[in-house]
Parts: sequence; structure tokens; C-alpha cells
Amino acid sequence: MVQTLDEDGAVDPWRRRARRTRRQMPLWQELPLLLVVAFCLAVLIRTFLLQAFFIPSGSMEDTLLVGDRVLVNKVVYDVRDPVRGEVVVFRGTDRWAPQVDEQPKPGVAGRLARTVGDLVGVSRPGEKDFIKRVIGVPGDRVACCDSQGRVTVNGTPLNEPYVLRDSPLDLPPNPAECRSRRFDEVVVPPGQLFVMGDHREVSQDARCQGPVPIDNVVGRAFMVVWPSSRWASLSVPATFDDVSGPATASPAAPPARPTPQGGVLLVLPLALAVRGSRAFRTVTSSSAT
Repeated sequence: MVQTLDEDGAVDPWRRRARRTRRQMPLWQELPLLLVVAFCLAVLIRTFLLQAFFIPSGSMEDTLLVGDRVLVNKVVYDVRDPVRGEVVVFRGTDRWAPQVDEQPKPGVAGRLARTVGDLVGVSRPGEKDFIKRVIGVPGDRVACCDSQGRVTVNGTPLNEPYVLRDSPLDLPPNPAECRSRRFDEVVVPPGQLFVMGDHREVSQDARCQGPVPIDNVVGRAFMVVWPSSRWASLSVPATFDDVSGPATASPAAPPARPTPQGGVLLVLPLALAVRGSRAFRTVTSSSAT
């Protein structure tokens, strides 16, 4: 054991008292302190950086299955806009019908359990939380279908290997429900996204409920983390590499912000500050449909 000596070569009594004081804190005092610190860190991470979301419906099968948990990056869209092919979690507008049955408001114990569940992504889904894939960005012209029944973006057909169950072609388009594969060409308005689920037979999405404001996007789902047998990243499919820019982009559309290739540590504090200001105006739940 190394001891600290004073100028005369004797053991420094102040150092000895400090060590004795630190050792005197009993476990029953240290444990609650550690739990409080861990809880605060979890809240900060959930609010500003990452959040786990629970998948309660089959609208994104087979990319995401019912019961999957995904990690959502809540910072990335503070420094750039979403791009085609990314899977995003967002709050639906008034046109988006809730896909979760409304439950009676819980008591104090229920609210506490919901808060803890929010931290780990296992609570009930929020009525207006959705998870879909970005098909069109501001200025894009999205339509269906070409001669092979494919969705087109700016005239380029998409070969979508992630769509295993598509909507039927023989049903006429119905703006009230997303049962038909066919829909009229849509020019994505400035500041909005055209999103669709991967399971087109059951997904209620922008085909019938309209585009989604970029400001409503909570973050990008980038990884399946549970169950462990389904660990996988949610990357952008290669089919979107062939899509060119909008043929006639709206002049009111804000310019796309490039993805930072370096200096992440410099951008992160600014992003956290922006998210902190938004936290006072926005409350999000921890599941998506």
C-alpha cells in the first residue's frame, strides 16, 4: 500500500482522515445514490440521444415483427433531414387514425409503471406513434404503379425486396383506406415526407392518410435489439440509389442538410441544445405502430 507522506516523512493525517471518511459510507447509502445516478442518465439518454421502441403491429413485416424492440437515434435529424429508404418513428397528424385502442387513464402507480416502461421501450404504444419507411422526400413525385406494379419515385421504379406482402392491383384506389396498391401521383410538399409500411396489405400510411411533417419525426430506427435472435441493422436498401433528385423541386422546399462526415463531437452539443429546447414543447411515448 502506498502512503502519502508530509515534509517530515510522516503519514499525512489529512489524507488518512479523507480515506477513512470515504470508507465509512455504508452500502445502504451508496446503493440508492447509484440508482438515482443511473436513472438520471437513462432519462437523459432517452430524452436526447437514444430510445427503445416497441413494435405492436404488423405494418412493417417482415422487416419488423410484432414484439420487436428497435433503437431510435433521436439526434441525427437535428443535423440533417431524413433520406429515402430510412425507417423513421414519427407522430401522426390529425389525419392519421390511431391504431391503438384507447385505455382509461392510469392512476399514480400506473403512470409510474408507464414511465419506467418508456425508459426501456416496453410500455403500451402511443396512439399517434408510427413507424414507416421513407419513400419520398420534399419535391419528389411518388406514384403507383408502373407496368410491373412497382412504386415509382421521380419516374424511377423501385425494386423493393423488403415488401413481401403487397396490396392487390385489382382494387380501385380509395383515399379513405390503403387497401389498393395503386394511387395517384403525389408531389411531396415542402417540409414533409411520403412514408409507407413494408407490409402494404395492412399498413395505413401516406397512400390514404397523407404525408408527414418532418418536424413530427422522432428519430431514425437503426437497429433491432430484441429479441436477440433478430439483432440486425436497418440500413437503406440499394434500390433508392437509382432514384434521381426531384424533377421539379418546389422552390419553397428547404435545402437538404448534408450528413456530417466528421466533427461529431462538435455537432453533438448543439444537437443536444436543440433537443433540450424541443423537450419543453413535445412529449413522446415509447412505442410505434
